[in-house]
Amino acid sequence: MQSMVSGNNSNSQGVGSNPTSEIDFYQWVSNLNSVESREKALLELCRMRESLQNFAPLLWHSYGTVTALLQEITAVYPYINPPNLTAHQSNRVCNALALLQCLASHPLTRSEFLKAQIPLYLYQFLNTSSQSRPFEYLRLTSLGVIGALAKTDEPDAISFLLNSEIIPLCLQIMESGLDYICQTYDRFSHVASILNAMVGQLVRERSIRLLKHVIRCYQRLADNPRKCFPTAFVDGTFNDLLAEEPATQRSLTLLIEQMNRPQISSNAAGVAPSAAADSVDNSGLKVNVNSNNDVGENIGDISNAGADNQ
Repeated sequence: MQSMVSGNNSNSQGVGSNPTSEIDFYQWVSNLNSVESREKALLELCRMRESLQNFAPLLWHSYGTVTALLQEITAVYPYINPPNLTAHQSNRVCNALALLQCLASHPLTRSEFLKAQIPLYLYQFLNTSSQSRPFEYLRLTSLGVIGALAKTDEPDAISFLLNSEIIPLCLQIMESGLDYICQTYDRFSHVASILNAMVGQLVRERSIRLLKHVIRCYQRLADNPRKCFPTAFVDGTFNDLLAEEPATQRSLTLLIEQMNRPQISSNAAGVAPSAAADSVDNSGLKVNVNSNNDVGENIGDISNAGADNQ
């Protein structure tokens, strides 16, 4: 058998360059159809998903694979309300979600993935409110699947997301995350420092797509008096990029207006004010915005969620 595999190696480039990985793939896919061997198969397939060429198309067209993944997802529905999900159950379903994320992100499987309306199976996970770690992992990995669709900017994917109930659920999770970040200065400071580093990167690597998401993050953080604001937003550094996108230009203008409004003293909240938030001078920002311009709504990038919490 080994010699047969070696002899056919030149014809297997569409599957993978490593014949051992190819054999393992088909074995683990076969094991998905057995309840007894499915858990191990999920874990092993997750581990090889980045190393096997055309992993997503092979997975999608394998007999019974998608059905097995959906069975794993629906199997934990009864444990959502009341919230009785264990860490072991969460790890297992997160592995199934990670494989679905591969299907959502691959151009050869994304369309069929949407036609099958598989993202609708994630509603139950995104709608949970439990703060326990198993549910946090479940929401995070589910957001990874949605993010894989949103990142493509394909009309079909964006239309599906906008016409479904997924976006309100994602916004609800974002609100909870914002509240969590602003509970302590350390949490807020950590997020602010990362965003500030991203602005520094944008100064060197011009990207309007990333810029509009960073501005939106600062807009939300500016709702809280504990804030840090990069000078690159107010000294005209991004005027050339903003000229290409009036909606993002308008967002930055609104953000600066937010920053200039009188704020409740940070000391009243028991948090030391940031030195970077003492004052904001927007005289360097040259923005001409038509008052009739609509602020464009966009789907932000959702970081891919990892699957293995083993």
